[in-house]
Amino acid sequence: MSRFCYLIAAALIAVMALGGCGSNKGAKRLTIAVIPKGSTHEFWKAIHAGALDAAREVDVDIIWKGPIKEDDREEQIQTVESFIAAGVDAIVLAPLDDHALALPVREAKAADIPTVVIDSGLEGNVHIAFVATDNFLGGVLGAERIGALMKNAGKLIMVRCMEGAASSTAREEGFITTIRSKFPGFTVLSDNQYAGATTESAYIMCENLLNRFSDVEAIFTPNESSTFGCLRALQDYDLAGKVVFVGFDSSDKLIEALRNGVINGLVVQNPYRMGYDGVKTAVAYLRKQPYEDHIDTGVHMVTKENIDDPAIRELLNHTVTFDTDTSTK
Repeated sequence: MSRFCYLIAAALIAVMALGGCGSNKGAKRLTIAVIPKGSTHEFWKAIHAGALDAAREVDVDIIWKGPIKEDDREEQIQTVESFIAAGVDAIVLAPLDDHALALPVREAKAADIPTVVIDSGLEGNVHIAFVATDNFLGGVLGAERIGALMKNAGKLIMVRCMEGAASSTAREEGFITTIRSKFPGFTVLSDNQYAGATTESAYIMCENLLNRFSDVEAIFTPNESSTFGCLRALQDYDLAGKVVFVGFDSSDKLIEALRNGVINGLVVQNPYRMGYDGVKTAVAYLRKQPYEDHIDTGVHMVTKENIDDPAIRELLNHTVTFDTDTSTK
């Protein structure tokens, strides 16, 4: 299918989903398009759940649509453009690329459709608000956890996620900057290899690193798929629990690995709040109500020792196992 035909088809689907209630800014009921980076990981399911709860509270409709793979920039651009063509009232976007998605967001503004950016930063200042983790701080927490466990000495690997992804890039920079400034006793074996968008690509890359650096003593991974892919590689190489391993994000399987001691820490965000606050911010803007243009949704280090603390349990309950029935009625 040509790109033009794709856009027309996508726009028609979006219009049908609107049911005629979102294209008129003066209508009582609003429709918000929520566009994640991907749709398969638990992280995005948590964002979806938060967006749905917010939509129910403020009595609006949302349309949830994003790429399957978290490296499909072109599909995400086309999705934004299709929603512009359909005339949604606002867009809540987790941009796959801080540069590539800037133009479609400018196009949305030109069409009088405001955009709230969530999860990952975007170049320019045409979006009305930014709702996200302090990702640099998340990387700092990862470095401090490894530094404490290793007593400022050892050989480590930092895995990168994808080029152009502002959120994971900030985590990586927070981690490596802290290691080099606060824990100079470490030897960094590798900090320039990218895991890619899937668990499988992360597994293959980590497998290669384990073959290359058999003396590795600690590993940091910056997102859910890289963490799970690395966990699988460590298990297959009989290194799980022997290499100090700190990852980012959570899922049922990662929490199980943390409890079992084969993961030594998880830097956990609050994706539920990103979806929830993203939708509520967009609606507040449309209804000319007060709103914050920057919301820090928080970041925490979860360990085997604190996993059952009430505040941590509440956080984890908002990051794993969601029912994301798409109805907002």
